[in-house]
Amino acid sequence: MSVRSIWLERDVNLLEILPDTNPMSWVRRSKGLVAWGEVAKAEFIGTERFSRAHKWWREFVSNAEVTDLVQTQGSGAIAFASFAFEAFSEPSLLIVPKYLVGRNESGAWLTVFGEGDLSEISTKILNDSHPIEKPRDVTYQSGALSDDKWQAAVGEAISRIESGEIDKIVLAKDLLAVSQNQIDPRYLLKNLANNFNECWTFSVANLVGATPELLVRKENEQVLSRVLAGTIARGEDSNQMAQTLLASEKDIAEHEFAVKSVADALALHCTDMTVPLEPVVLTLANLAHLATDVRGILVDDAPALALAGSLHPTAAVCGTPKSRVRILINELEQMDRGRYAGPVGWFDSEGNGEFGIALRCAQVKENSARLFAGAGIVAGSNPESELKEIGTKFTAIKSSLN
Repeated sequence: MSVRSIWLERDVNLLEILPDTNPMSWVRRSKGLVAWGEVAKAEFIGTERFSRAHKWWREFVSNAEVTDLVQTQGSGAIAFASFAFEAFSEPSLLIVPKYLVGRNESGAWLTVFGEGDLSEISTKILNDSHPIEKPRDVTYQSGALSDDKWQAAVGEAISRIESGEIDKIVLAKDLLAVSQNQIDPRYLLKNLANNFNECWTFSVANLVGATPELLVRKENEQVLSRVLAGTIARGEDSNQMAQTLLASEKDIAEHEFAVKSVADALALHCTDMTVPLEPVVLTLANLAHLATDVRGILVDDAPALALAGSLHPTAAVCGTPKSRVRILINELEQMDRGRYAGPVGWFDSEGNGEFGIALRCAQVKENSARLFAGAGIVAGSNPESELKEIGTKFTAIKSSLN
């Protein structure tokens, strides 16, 4: 297959050029990648899903003829990916698009997978109009658990922590939004990007969201993972909010579990690790989180896809000890997370790429959207407070729908 990347003659607004059918996105602060169409797609189920995906991609690239006149991060042969949280859940997906447009500080570029006149394709992409219809009369329904039952599940989790069975667990909750007309993923994407420009706005196979948590970025030998755990609703006084969060023993403990799980996983592949002793406060539109950037220098040939598999699931979306907590999550949540809280992002033929954790997201299907949010439970957690945190996290998608 022919894969060709060229610079575009003018700048673009990435989210404005997407058509309404299966848009793909990985955008932060107006830069990143958008794509559409499909020249190849693969599904993977089971504990080997990351390694099988890597094998499939190597075979695809080996049969591709790549002409990359851009030579930047995100040009050339690219695939988008969205992995299920659990091995034996819904399939994890790899999608090779037909058209991809990227944008960075140097400008915008076009990648075409397959045949076609590049000049004609670029002209059409830059000049086509793609109107977006707003969702109408959106209503909400309870998901797997009502608020009361979810709080009871949190109470049970706290009892397990107090008995010494586990140290931390992350419990998710779902919510169903129903519109009177079909929900256009691009409407969500544009609002999420406008409201949460510090996040990575993503869309793969209609899983749409804005994640503040970068599971892994690999750029040649440089590896970065941004760990978030510990949350507070944003207040008017940002300094007081930050001080409150940094002084919270519960949030600090939750954050330390998450940082350790990431550092331990990356230490298998990296040297010269940088793990800050204290977190910083990352402030978003509606929340603030404790954040730590873990960095390392890659010493083996592990691609971004393999690193994502090694890291998933972190304590930030699962808990610790991992094996025991994963069983308890299924027992207490009483739902299939699907691709929520799984790795989502893109990677290239050189093994570079970026994966976030699919958070603050919704699975869009026709006129409905299944919303997801989660909260970390540790010693000192309170069911009412955790439900309030969940509600605040849901506002990211709800406000973007409305």
